[in-house]
Amino acid sequence: MKEPENKMKDKTENYLTKTSSICILALICTALWGSAYPGVKIGYELFGIESKDYATQILFAGYRFALAGVLTFIIGCVLSRKIIYPKKKTVGPIAMIGMVQTTLQYIFFYLGLSNTSGVNGAIVAATNTFFLILLAHFFIKGERLNISKVLGCILGFLGVVTINLGGLGQGGGFHLKGEGFLLIAACSYGLGSVLTKQFAKDEDPTTLTAYQLLLGGILLIFLGLSMGGQLGQVSSKGVFLLLYLAMLSAVAFTLWTVLLKYNPVGKISIYSFMIPVFGVMMSAIFLGEQAFTIRNIMALLFVCAGIYIVNKGGEYTIKKKKDQ
Repeated sequence: MKEPENKMKDKTENYLTKTSSICILALICTALWGSAYPGVKIGYELFGIESKDYATQILFAGYRFALAGVLTFIIGCVLSRKIIYPKKKTVGPIAMIGMVQTTLQYIFFYLGLSNTSGVNGAIVAATNTFFLILLAHFFIKGERLNISKVLGCILGFLGVVTINLGGLGQGGGFHLKGEGFLLIAACSYGLGSVLTKQFAKDEDPTTLTAYQLLLGGILLIFLGLSMGGQLGQVSSKGVFLLLYLAMLSAVAFTLWTVLLKYNPVGKISIYSFMIPVFGVMMSAIFLGEQAFTIRNIMALLFVCAGIYIVNKGGEYTIKKKKDQ
């Protein structure tokens, strides 16, 4: 029985390390994450959540991610044909990932997005790749900084500066509770991804994703309720949107965790440059925002070029090591 199982694992690993497979799955993830920018903004309107109602924004995030955790758990149980639960040695790491990548990241993501446009949010939040690269230098073996990565990071942050020159944000310029909070969220994402890379090898990706989303979501719900948050305006459209946001998180986080398990961080994160592209396009389509101004396009080009250079530099380093 073990031989067929090993063969199945080898086939899965071979499929998930193919360039074509990585491209398809990563683009699905980035498209889903990109759609979250207009999705969250629309959710605020449907549920009647004000920009300064931070408690309800956190509660809304909690319902989304707790539901995403439940959906991922159900998917995992169906696929494995058994109840999935984490190994004893991964309970602590999963709790840590849940607090960093879900609770901490999305507290600042939801609060920040309520104080800026969907277009701004998509571009500024794309800096998560640069935080990931910087943190990977210190915590992941073989993911060292080089000239290409440093240049890419500089270009990326130049994009953030560009988007805030003269200000498309609410009131103009850089705002701590808008773009600032999104930068903190991006840093939390980078740290969460490093932790995921470190611990994914010891746990089934679906199990890890399900429990970290569920734990992170429950913490957000508890925090939102303790601050007095409540969803007073509930409609069928709002519930449908909430289900969509939960579904996209369940699918995207699971696929991304699987890809990180079988591939180097740099090889996967190169596709992150598509998140702001999808985010900007979808914000323009669904929110009617003025996306294609000269400043926006310049900022988007800086960020995408930075992400591309960062990851091509990382890919070069990995290839060079293999050749030596």
